[in-house]
Parts: sequence; structure tokens; C-alpha cells
Amino acid sequence: MMRIAVMVSGGGTNLQAIIDGINAGKITNTEICLVYSNNPNAYAIERAKKAGIPTAVKSPREFENRADFNAALLQILTDVNPDLIVLAGCLVVIPEAVVEAFPNRIINIHPSLIPAFCGTGYYGLKVHEKVLERGARVSGATVHFVDAGTDTGPIILQKPVMIRDDDTPETLQRRIMEQAEWKIMPMAIDLIANGKVRVENGRAVVDGYDELLDTL
Repeated sequence: MMRIAVMVSGGGTNLQAIIDGINAGKITNTEICLVYSNNPNAYAIERAKKAGIPTAVKSPREFENRADFNAALLQILTDVNPDLIVLAGCLVVIPEAVVEAFPNRIINIHPSLIPAFCGTGYYGLKVHEKVLERGARVSGATVHFVDAGTDTGPIILQKPVMIRDDDTPETLQRRIMEQAEWKIMPMAIDLIANGKVRVENGRAVVDGYDELLDTL
């Protein structure tokens, strides 16, 4: 059984997709051992409590400096020793020490098709604002491993979503969540839980990927 720690900052819609995926049997061989948030007011924490999942809340504002917060975050994660850490709408910059402690064991969902509209400053609604400003015709979501860079780790799964002429950042954000994020994040977790994802030469290899295309 793969134990995952989910890190969140806001409403927790991706967390709910994971919880629902486990309950529905779409995510197999997996249990959530912890939901962490840097935001004490995050509704994601309520979602976790309703599901009977242990939670932890620590904000950088509780510490005199970032180094102390980083050490506390690392301790929270090492205490539960997850097999996989899932960043599901987490706005905290993951410390290098955490990345080093969990190599190729941290995944993130990003609301664009990396390498487009990603990197420093591209998060949340800002991604969709920039997509529409550029006049892009397609966007989507990406699940990738986390490395020392920003949105630079090996890509596991991607799903495109077409952009409509009347889209606003808010409508595009919602449609990408519904059509892409809530599908490929649970799928990626299930693949990892069943030993079907590995990293070779800096790239993620997904066993049976061609057969998955019809389900994406």
C-alpha cells in the first residue's frame, strides 16, 4: 500500500479528486497518510477532516525566518515518511532539503501544458490570465515530478483543453480542473502506486502509456 502526503493551500479540489478516486477504486493500492497546509483557513483541511485523514498546518508566518520553517516542514514530512508527496494546489516553495530527502517521490499538478506558461510567477489564476493574454488556442494541465527547479521536473502526464473565444481566466481555470487536473492527477498516482512510472535519463517513463491515451 502506497502512503501519500498531500500538500495544499486552498480549497482542495484536487485533494477531493484524490479522495474520491481512492473511494471509487480508480486510485488503487494507495492511502492518504497526511494532508498538510500552510494556510490554517484552507478548506482543504476541512475536506481532510471529513474524510478522517490526519492533518498538519504550519505557516511560514509562524517562524522568524524561512530556514526554520523549512526545517519544520521537512520534519512534518519525515515523521509520516510517505512513499509519495503530492502537491495539489500547494503555493509553498518546496525547500531544496525536502526535494533531496524525497528524490522522484514528489509530484505536482500545474494548470498548463509545460513548458508553456510555467515557472516563477505562474501559479493559480495567473496562469490562465497569461494564456488568454497571449491568445493561445489550447491549454491544459501537467503532472510532473518535482526537482530543484520550478516546473522543470520530468513530465508524467499531460491533457490538453481547448480554449473558447468567450473564456475568462475563471471559466478556463474551472474547465481545466474538470477536464484535465481531476483526471490526470488521480491517474498518475495510481500508475505510481502500481509501479508503472520510473525516471530514466531525466525523463519519466510510463509503462503502457500508448494504451492510456484513449482514457486521457
